Amino acid sequence: MSEQNGEGRMRRIPFNIQQDVSQFLPATEEEKAYMVQMRPSSTFFKDGCKRLLKNKVATVSLAIILLITLGSIFLPFVWPYAYDEQLGVTPGKPVDSSYNNLAPFEYSRAEQQKRAAGESVFPHVFGTDSAGRDYFIRIIYGTRISLAVGFFASIIVLIIGLLVGSIAGYAGGKVDLFIMRIVDIIYSLPDMLMIILLASVFRVSLGPKIEGTVLAGIGSNIISLFVVFALLYWVSMARLVRGQILSLREQEYVLAARTAGAKGSWIIRKHLIPNCISVIIISTALQIPSAIFTESYLSFLGLGVNAPMPSLGSLASDALNGLSSYPYRLVIPAIVISLIVLSLNLFGDGLRDAFDPKLNS
Repeated sequence: MSEQNGEGRMRRIPFNIQQDVSQFLPATEEEKAYMVQMRPSSTFFKDGCKRLLKNKVATVSLAIILLITLGSIFLPFVWPYAYDEQLGVTPGKPVDSSYNNLAPFEYSRAEQQKRAAGESVFPHVFGTDSAGRDYFIRIIYGTRISLAVGFFASIIVLIIGLLVGSIAGYAGGKVDLFIMRIVDIIYSLPDMLMIILLASVFRVSLGPKIEGTVLAGIGSNIISLFVVFALLYWVSMARLVRGQILSLREQEYVLAARTAGAKGSWIIRKHLIPNCISVIIISTALQIPSAIFTESYLSFLGLGVNAPMPSLGSLASDALNGLSSYPYRLVIPAIVISLIVLSLNLFGDGLRDAFDPKLNS
């Protein structure tokens, strides 16, 4: 170390190991940039999104899901035909049967006359059904119903399963034992039988009450499907969340929060759920195709939406009557169902690969 003497010069103190700071030159900007190479600040969600976008299969699946969803929402506003419009039926006039069972891009006699007169007629992309209704717009509405059922059912499963699983996992003891026994009982109930029974009961008790309301369009069968999802399908999510919280509640940060006097609800919201959010996102994404497939299966059996509102399953069921003459009516909704379910499954796998910390460690 050095000190300033009376003449203004620096004098080094002997036997002192401290360095003289004034002898060091400040680093230049280039040297600072070379020595300090810091990674840009990021979050777990941003890193997961970057890994997800690098997965080409998951990205293409997400694009297909968004395209189908946006199409099912906005196309009915610009499409010239309605899903329940019987084109050959005009009040006070005889029924024009030439509109029935049109092949894709085929025109009826009246439409051919309009085209011959120079008028523009919007084509029937997928033809028409046996009642003269445009089949493309019915596919669009069926896709909307199937996607809505899948998304809303997943939200119901997420909310109930997350609430029950987090309480059971954090509380433990007798509370956990009691909740898990209820879960075991629910697991033993046959879900399809419950849906059929509830659909039969709701058709009689709830059907007259919802006439003239917004719920009348989807019918009592879909309401019974939502009720079954709320009663039965949350158990898998609850078990998954419970297992994650059981492994996290003994971590040091949770013990520190308890020591500081934090309440259990605050610890669950601020510490436990954010640390198992990746598992929750993945499980929710994989629940959507399961709900869509269940709705399509029930609509195929006649337990879906009420006519004339279509769903992909009911369209496939109706197509069985003319399978030998019009096979494309069965093929088209089957392809749409397969495309939606496959895209959602591949996207769920991509979410698992991107957000699961064990796979990226």
